[in-house]
Amino acid sequence: MKNYILAFFVASFSLLIAQTTDRTQSSSMVVASTISVTIGGQFPITGTFPASVTERVDQFVSRMYNQSVERSLRTATDQTMLEKLKKELSDYSLRGIILKRANGDEIILDLAKFRIDGDFKNNPYLKNDDVIIFPPNDIERNFVSITGAVNSPGKFLFVEGDKLKDLIELARGINKAYENVTKAKIYRLSYDGENSQIIEVGINDEFLLKRGDQIVVLADETQRKEFFALVLGEVIQPGYVPVTKNSTKLGEVIRQTKGFTDNASLIRARLFRGNSVTTLLEKQYGIKIDEKLLNNDRELVDRIVNYEQAMMFRMSNLVEEDQYYFQAENQYRVLNEGSAIDFSKISDENSEIYNFIVYPGDVIIIPPKRNTVYVFGQVSNPGHVKFVEGKDYLFYIEQTGGLGEYAEDEIMVIKGGSRNWIPAERNIEIEEGDYIFVPKERIKSFRTLTMELSGYFSIIGSIATVILLIVQLGK
Repeated sequence: MKNYILAFFVASFSLLIAQTTDRTQSSSMVVASTISVTIGGQFPITGTFPASVTERVDQFVSRMYNQSVERSLRTATDQTMLEKLKKELSDYSLRGIILKRANGDEIILDLAKFRIDGDFKNNPYLKNDDVIIFPPNDIERNFVSITGAVNSPGKFLFVEGDKLKDLIELARGINKAYENVTKAKIYRLSYDGENSQIIEVGINDEFLLKRGDQIVVLADETQRKEFFALVLGEVIQPGYVPVTKNSTKLGEVIRQTKGFTDNASLIRARLFRGNSVTTLLEKQYGIKIDEKLLNNDRELVDRIVNYEQAMMFRMSNLVEEDQYYFQAENQYRVLNEGSAIDFSKISDENSEIYNFIVYPGDVIIIPPKRNTVYVFGQVSNPGHVKFVEGKDYLFYIEQTGGLGEYAEDEIMVIKGGSRNWIPAERNIEIEEGDYIFVPKERIKSFRTLTMELSGYFSIIGSIATVILLIVQLGK
């Protein structure tokens, strides 16, 4: 019994010793795997920090950056300060980084290229007492830029030894949308900025760049783009229809939508160039008016629209009384340009409407038939009246209870398709969607009549004076 108890205690003690040894070895391994790395130069956070031997440079840099961002943003009290902090924290370069080893070796790293091509020569494992030094991020003066037939045109920090192929790689390579891309032009300014040297090279040449070089990778602009028109309303398959740059016919577009429904009103169909004033401003002035700008800076939008108005007035001879009418007409022109076309003969391939050219961004709207005529103005019960083929304007006025006491004789028919105003006559054809407007007779007060008469007498008096002068001069 004693031997059994002794054996139990010996086994338990051995197990305790073993566990203690494992924990000690584990702690020793953790200590051994932790190294010290220093960050210097232009980086959001500098100093000496613990790292792991299993960390590469990019992992360590990303971790330290995220920690500095998290700590700094805790102090932000408003959105403006938050945006400012984010901008300041991101002001460092992933290019031209110097990695100094404890043995004296220095390695130039390009983490920007590593994040594109995954080449670990630019992202080695860290060692104890490594020093990572970030260069000054003076991209306004210490830069090279690349545009043209590349995937991501941009401006990059210049690093001594940069070649054309390095910049093409940083721009994520040649854009596959462009064909026969073989050459690039290097625009190189003199130190005083007064003279420019243009160097044409092959894109595969080992061409050594200089600080400030501006590269244009040459290619004809591809027109293989997402061109489309939008068709809405009473067609069988409404939606976006692919079109060419400038040769797709309206009849072909309607065919793509499988034609009109039985409820389509062709006399009121519309084609808009672009999609209203938003597209106009973007095309004409290069300003993209998105929803945010429209909501937050309506004054800017109004100023741009008014600029178009001012340009039209600039060389005109309009008097003030004419300007209000002209403004209304010009706004109609701006917003509705290109829409006055008749869809009724669209099925005829030889017709003008079938061959009408549709441009990318055009919007075609085919409204439903109203099957009513709208009567308003000086009638007893203004509103929609069911359309009856062959009935004249008097029929529809009767359906609304007849003319009011102060109705004027100059009744107008406003065509639903063209919006033309036509004096109402018995032979005017009334179509579905038309409007009949009965204006109100102007009741003139005694004061109004007196003012008008005084104006007439003043004119007559002036004419009489001129005649009298002429007569006197003739004597």
